[in-house]
Amino acid sequence: MSELWRLIVEPPLRGARNMAVDEAILRAVASGTVLPTLRLYRWQPTCLSLGYAQPLSDVDLIRLQACGWDVVRRLTGGRAILHAQELTYSLSLPAAHLLAQGTILESYQRISAALLRAVEIMGLNGDALPHPEAEEQGAIKAICFEVPSSYEISAQGKKLIGSAQARKMGGLIQHGSLPLEGDLSLICDVLKFSTEGAREAARQRVKARAITAQAVNGQRVRWEQAAEAFAQSFADCFGVRFAPGQITPEESQTAALLERDQYGSIQWTGKF
Repeated sequence: MSELWRLIVEPPLRGARNMAVDEAILRAVASGTVLPTLRLYRWQPTCLSLGYAQPLSDVDLIRLQACGWDVVRRLTGGRAILHAQELTYSLSLPAAHLLAQGTILESYQRISAALLRAVEIMGLNGDALPHPEAEEQGAIKAICFEVPSSYEISAQGKKLIGSAQARKMGGLIQHGSLPLEGDLSLICDVLKFSTEGAREAARQRVKARAITAQAVNGQRVRWEQAAEAFAQSFADCFGVRFAPGQITPEESQTAALLERDQYGSIQWTGKF
């Protein structure tokens, strides 16, 4: 009998709500009150998310406000991501789960198999390779999609899916984003640079090192199509069955408190 997981597919939400729901699910999964959960979601309005320890001083808040975009701090590490025309996934597992065993890089590599399979189902050619030199060179970068990390999904030599993982509260959460279309260099519009020349140089680096699903083969990938591919790939790779569901009332209550007191709070967003 295959393992049963919960699949949650949600409409667009604000950044603070999305991060609060991710943490509420992680807490519930870790406690054993709900099944391991794959959540597929999106953002409205566009939102800049910062890695857990990334300084808020990386962000040009005046430019961000002028664009009408949100900013939120994730519970996972890494660098800034601009969430716009994309599919975001989050996977929450109890710490004892087989997929969560070993080092972060080892579990990251296992989960990458499903991400790569999703890309294949969408008709995109991707790969998931180790990039030890990128880990060192990317440590000081502010932009996630500027540098490929080990076992993240790339296509045509450019990053396609960026992900981050954390192990907290007795569980594992990994979430990441697949940009479907649009201009990935727009993130440079809302980050701080010493000069406009430095901003333009960063734009060119992002364009050279990151890619959208549409740009891989010139065909538009609908969000619903991508969501179906992710659900199928995780089922195929890990031999699981999905029970379509939604967050429980208890998770919803936890998320509301986390949104109010943490992810929607300037104290949390500006803690570094």
